[in-house]
Amino acid sequence: MKFSETKLKGAYIIDLEPRQDERGFFARTFCANELETHGLKPVVAQCNLSFNYQKGTLRGMHYQTLPATETKLIRCTQGAIYDVIVDMRPESFTFLQHIGVMLTAENRRSLYVPEMFAHGYQTLTDEAEVIYQVGEFYTPGCERGLRYDDPLLGIKWPLSVSKISAKDATWPLLQKITVGV
Repeated sequence: MKFSETKLKGAYIIDLEPRQDERGFFARTFCANELETHGLKPVVAQCNLSFNYQKGTLRGMHYQTLPATETKLIRCTQGAIYDVIVDMRPESFTFLQHIGVMLTAENRRSLYVPEMFAHGYQTLTDEAEVIYQVGEFYTPGCERGLRYDDPLLGIKWPLSVSKISAKDATWPLLQKITVGV
């Protein structure tokens, strides 16, 4: 596994290091020792699968607060997505900054999302499938979210939004919420 830290401390793009032969290739997609070596939490409490029918579908921006902050390891296994994370750590030098990463079935990249980062993505193809390894159990009382179109964030999504849940479309704007509460 090849780890590339992003401008948001603790967030990594992880590329495979495939070993090929006449059969195809083999690559490790998760290794607790390698994650720990990079100072990351290798705990997996849940694995989730998301399938999206239509290009332009937007899911997010979700995170959980204490005592149930969660890490995520995101991979697109079919199609393509534009994955975005936002630093929600008030003490961080990159507080409220974001990055976007293309995750596709072809590039086989994954994105490691640290605790207290909001996460969401937009599908770039029909029938996009995404798998999440999550480091904490879903805890509804700790769930928070950001509006995908919040002007304070200025996220540039690649496509017009074709589908979004009512909950994700109506998270409060940042100026109206207290982060971490």
